[in-house]
Amino acid sequence: MRHLVIQQLRGDFLRRLLLIALPIALQTMLFSSRSLVDILMLGQLGELEVAAIGIAGKALFVATIMLFGVTTGGALLTAQYWGAGNHSGVQKSTALTVVMTTITASISGGLFLFAPEFVVGLATDSPEVIHLGAEYLAITSGSLFAVAWGSSMAVGLRAMHQPGVSTFFSAIGIGLNMLLNWVLIFGHWGFPAMGIAGAAWATLISGLVEVGLLFTYLYGKKHLLAFDLSLLKEACQWPLVKRFLTLSLPTTFNHLAWSMGIFVYHAIIGQVSVQGLAALSVITPIESFALAMLIGVSNAAAVMIGNQLGANKMDEAYQQAWAVSIFNVACGVVIAVVMLLTKNTVLDLFSALSPDTRALTENFFSILAVMVIIRSIPMTMIVGVLRAGGDIRFCFYQDIAAQWLIGIPVTAMMALVFKLPLEWIYAALVIEELVKWVGCIFRVRSKAWMNNLVA
Repeated sequence: MRHLVIQQLRGDFLRRLLLIALPIALQTMLFSSRSLVDILMLGQLGELEVAAIGIAGKALFVATIMLFGVTTGGALLTAQYWGAGNHSGVQKSTALTVVMTTITASISGGLFLFAPEFVVGLATDSPEVIHLGAEYLAITSGSLFAVAWGSSMAVGLRAMHQPGVSTFFSAIGIGLNMLLNWVLIFGHWGFPAMGIAGAAWATLISGLVEVGLLFTYLYGKKHLLAFDLSLLKEACQWPLVKRFLTLSLPTTFNHLAWSMGIFVYHAIIGQVSVQGLAALSVITPIESFALAMLIGVSNAAAVMIGNQLGANKMDEAYQQAWAVSIFNVACGVVIAVVMLLTKNTVLDLFSALSPDTRALTENFFSILAVMVIIRSIPMTMIVGVLRAGGDIRFCFYQDIAAQWLIGIPVTAMMALVFKLPLEWIYAALVIEELVKWVGCIFRVRSKAWMNNLVA
């Protein structure tokens, strides 16, 4: 068995994995760079703006992760349909994904538009931070539709081994976002200086332009995913919807519960001090960058293992599950080393931080480097292996137990009862990942996740 796994790493599998993983990793970095650019530019205005956008960004993160959870059902079906050579199934599952994400974006966007103060107030009691964060959240609520439509098409393109298409338009979107941030935050080219509201408008406009260009390209090329209204109606037939919901709802609740847990972690640190909130707001986009390659490899593995399962090649799928897990741990080690070597260079970009906040952020940064290695196995096995075979209930139950029953209570006790230093509280976030190590390895070894979903 060990020989077969190593053979996968030396063979064509690794080349094909990277061909899918690298564009996804790049797209993840581009997506993360939106919030990074906002924080870098708003950081020149003050720490209150950094803290406010950090909280608002976490709320948007919850909604975005929930949207990604909805797309999981489409991703599972599309990957296996493509592996089985069923192009009609690819079209229908992608069309249905667009419908479901649009409904989800409408619900989340409505909450952020009409009750932004309530949402931001869950994480802090600072009136200034609540006001600034609510302003940003209300404007950017419309960007959730861009995320919904863009991510729906992205999962179809990934299943077809064409992730570079959506990555290209993401690059255009982030370029426009940077330009609009510079213009609207500081008031260049005759525009008024809008501060945090300018960052919000830049996010909204660039997101809508990006997804508009993507759809224009697909329909102009008469791409397989350029479906019409008749296909939307056909895809919304109850048997198809029922199967989609069977796969998507557990994963959506899983993503929602997990992302809300991340918001709770953020709120716990926010209750300790605004300084900790500012440091965490800086670390969050850096964390997304650091995890981008691991996310790319995991999503690429989900496509390739899903293809194998759809083609009933169970032995190959099992070997590739272990091969990609080993590879992602190696990637995590390399990323951690690079992070530690570049720590001061990266943090020097955030010039507006006070000396105390800078020192705290440096400690968070070092802890994050270790966390990247620890997260590599759970991320690979959950996103790239277990969900590829539709083993979504196990992932859901494991996340609930590891995060809500162990991780959050321990962290809250450390912060609010024992009042330990913020560095200890931040390090406690890794407890749930250690719990998942045990559960994930046991589950992959059991082979209970190996299911053909489209047979």
